[in-house]
Amino acid sequence: MVDSSGTFPLNQVRVGLAFLLVTSILVPSIYQPTLDIIWNGLRYSTVYRWSSFETLWTVFCYAAIELPITVVFMNHPQWRIIKDHEKAGGSQPKRTKPRGMRRPALRGPEIATYIAPLLLMDLTMIKKFADVPLEAMLASGNYDSAMVANSTVSRHRSTFLVPSLHNFTLSSPLQTRRALPEVAPTSRRLALELLISFFIYDAMFFLFHFALHTIPLFRRFHAPHHRHDAQLNPQVTNQLHVAERLGLVLLANFSLNIIGSHVLTRTLFVPVFVWLLVEIHSGLDLPWAYDKIMPEGWGGGARKHLKHHRTGEGGYEPFFTWWDGLLGMV
Repeated sequence: MVDSSGTFPLNQVRVGLAFLLVTSILVPSIYQPTLDIIWNGLRYSTVYRWSSFETLWTVFCYAAIELPITVVFMNHPQWRIIKDHEKAGGSQPKRTKPRGMRRPALRGPEIATYIAPLLLMDLTMIKKFADVPLEAMLASGNYDSAMVANSTVSRHRSTFLVPSLHNFTLSSPLQTRRALPEVAPTSRRLALELLISFFIYDAMFFLFHFALHTIPLFRRFHAPHHRHDAQLNPQVTNQLHVAERLGLVLLANFSLNIIGSHVLTRTLFVPVFVWLLVEIHSGLDLPWAYDKIMPEGWGGGARKHLKHHRTGEGGYEPFFTWWDGLLGMV
């Protein structure tokens, strides 16, 4: 991605992303045939219909993103933000492993503590998505047509704000399926839902993160995330207390659900979300960093997040800068 001169084609990337965004919103008919094919393939896929698909998809995306960025961290010390301080001391950046970094083979407990509470919810609660009839949701939760017509299930609602438990029976002891919309979204809907959901998440996590630093009880939950070497590294991304990790996931889900996002939007949201989280914790001044691609001053980036980890002050917004700037916490 970096040419022989050591530069990254930022302008070309900006133009390409701007073209994709503008055409997706203004001329959605261009992309609709492709989206229809993709969606028809996904919604009939056994794996995609699993109730635990999003949890497993998130773990897969995290591994596919964090491991290569960790390799970059180890093999390109010249991109580490800490290099400025090393040079000031008269030494060159070295290919050293920060304290606390572990090999993938030793991270089993970390994966288990991440997956366990999410799988528990996946296997016990009915998934509720926009554009899916309540009857289809309940059918995925082992409620037959007679039960749906009966008043015993009248308490159920299609909104995600009213959770519904699976109808546990010997023949169906767990919630294993999720009901999906029949129709693919338009590219306009995908683009706008992604933009809006990230904006909502960024604002909500700003408040959540501020509380983690100011409320004594919450500070205890947040403390593990700040226990690391002076330099950040990609593995710190998931160095979280289980309560904070659940908060992060639930806020992301709320940001998607509150706007009635399509399931395909959720699927695309995950890799972008994970990439941004890993990048801001990478401790790297990457040539292709998202804050360099965005208009100047819009993205927080890894430098700002490293400063937050060192001081514990300001920089409470994860991805952007608007809320921090508005309240003078940049």
